[in-house]
Amino acid sequence: MAHDIVDTAVANGSFGTLAAAVTAAGLIETLKGAGPFTVFAPTDAAFAALPAGTVEGLLKPENKAKLVKILTYHVVSGKVMSSDLAGKAVHPATVEGSTLNVDATGSSVKVNDATVTAADVDCTNGVIHVIDKVLMP
Repeated sequence: MAHDIVDTAVANGSFGTLAAAVTAAGLIETLKGAGPFTVFAPTDAAFAALPAGTVEGLLKPENKAKLVKILTYHVVSGKVMSSDLAGKAVHPATVEGSTLNVDATGSSVKVNDATVTAADVDCTNGVIHVIDKVLMP
């Protein structure tokens, strides 16, 4: 059975921090919505690599707006599969409002300074591409 983006990420087991952040930011309903969305999803290890205290600080209620900005910077409207990106360098607009630098011209796919470690995780309302760093707008 296919799942939406949120349920897929939770079921995977490598996105506990991302799931907690999406919950704290109040974005669960959005990411369970019709979409479609393309999510560049940082793993727990990516969040753990941030400076000490960063995640804890972002999860505080008074930092919700900043957390929403960071999380929506990882989301692009539409379902963009790796085959759509192959051999291209593109700059898609994020839900947050700025653009990403996606470079699929080399041996690996880069999103800003993060590397895609798993692509095309299909969901009922979009697709997840796993990345190894948290993107900062």
